[in-house]
Amino acid sequence: MFATLCLLQIVSCGTLIPGANYPKTESAALIDPQQTRLGGQVAGLSRDDAGTSGFRILTAGVDGLLTRVQMIDAAERTLDLQYYIFRGDQTGRLLTDALLRAADRGVRVRVLVDDGGRRKGDEQIMAISGHAAIEVRIFNPFAYRGHARLVRGLEFAFNAARVDYRMHNKLLVVDNTAALIGGRNIGNEYFQMDPASQLADDDIFVAGPVARRLSVTFDEFWRNDLSIPAEALGRKNGQESALAKRRNSARARPVTIAQTAASDGIDYVTRIATGEPFAGMVAGRLPLVWAHAQVISDSPDKRKVASGDRTGRRMAPIAAATASSAQTELLMVTPYFIPADEDLQILTNLRLRQVSVRILTNSLESAPELTAHAHYVHFRVPLLEAGVELHEIRALLGNARGSGQTARLSRYGNYALHAKLTVIDRQKLLIGSMNYDQRSRHINTEIAVIVDSAALAQQTVARFEAMVQPVNAYALALQPRHAGGRAALVWRTEENGVVVVYRREPARNWWHRFQVRLLAMLPIESEL
Repeated sequence: MFATLCLLQIVSCGTLIPGANYPKTESAALIDPQQTRLGGQVAGLSRDDAGTSGFRILTAGVDGLLTRVQMIDAAERTLDLQYYIFRGDQTGRLLTDALLRAADRGVRVRVLVDDGGRRKGDEQIMAISGHAAIEVRIFNPFAYRGHARLVRGLEFAFNAARVDYRMHNKLLVVDNTAALIGGRNIGNEYFQMDPASQLADDDIFVAGPVARRLSVTFDEFWRNDLSIPAEALGRKNGQESALAKRRNSARARPVTIAQTAASDGIDYVTRIATGEPFAGMVAGRLPLVWAHAQVISDSPDKRKVASGDRTGRRMAPIAAATASSAQTELLMVTPYFIPADEDLQILTNLRLRQVSVRILTNSLESAPELTAHAHYVHFRVPLLEAGVELHEIRALLGNARGSGQTARLSRYGNYALHAKLTVIDRQKLLIGSMNYDQRSRHINTEIAVIVDSAALAQQTVARFEAMVQPVNAYALALQPRHAGGRAALVWRTEENGVVVVYRREPARNWWHRFQVRLLAMLPIESEL
């Protein structure tokens, strides 16, 4: 009966956005960031007046977590957070508690979270919207606010034209002066502290003018009709009680991350209190790389562009043009690789010009999404035939160097890529939220920065080289079955000091191989 009532409600809603008519408070990025303490520190670090910004790549998961909390703790006037996923686990609650502390000392906090990946417990971020200094908005929310997969699936089936459109951006801006952008969501697995799932990623810390340009993109999404105030989706009079409950829970059960194998023996709370690495970056002890950069982003009405309405903005063409500009080398790291026809043409043209193209992605062993891997497999042989160098990361690393985590955590064998990086001619670095797949190109909104810096590019190349070592990855190649026969894929790696060649795709078990064969037959590439 309950499911039937939910279904009737979903069907009656049609394509309407829940809470679309709820009143919104007008707000914008801080106008005078140079008047804040952080603004003064960044101004003191700047080396010239040529409009450059300071950058530092954060590869280690622990640094990504520490820096976020420390940036929030350093905020004086404003905090803007925009995430595809904001989990209610230990790291999510740690950041939520930091946001409450900031709001209590008078910082204006704005949080924009997508609704596509929500699961039970994640609503804890909505509870803090009862604070006078905090506003939480949900991007393109589902009408059904529960967690029953069947009901949520039914809503998707009836309203796919709307709810399939998601905000995949990841951004944190403090006092309109410093920002953190990259591929990490908020959740234990994204900070590489969960033995069951270690998603390797990168953030790039930004200080200076580019941070203000990133704030412009945040404001654009914040004001959009798809961004709905949290109170419009819950009980109108329940926000204050939800906030009180969240505070009481925090007092009774402070967030601690146990010093176990799960956290690699790291006392995160103590590490946060040291202020490092954030304090070192803004004080100059951890040098920033100063360079010019371009912010590229989809607009919140990106989907209108695809339908012929040019009011929106898409970043994929700019990213593609940047890649095609390579003269000597294109290096890519992407967790999902499902290129469009135009992407394949770009890579083919680069190879015809003798440009080296090297790609690192997930193997079947490490794949976070089997459906995506099942459709990636169609492109391997054509890419290799075109002369593209293709590597697939192993779930069990032989060497943790460059992985973003320690050997102790790596031994669990649940490593996977989640980073999205492109290096052009070892002179430019593109880093952000965009995967190299159809969903990022056409369905999700994305954001990235293109930094003109040989120093940052070289750092990323060094990490790439460490990760494609034979002990960490499979090097794919084509090998004839027999004279004049059809070429077959082989996977070369190194195990226990011995070179091993697999002629059958390495997998955790036969069931994974079977699932991939079935999923590869589904005509759903445009959704991946």
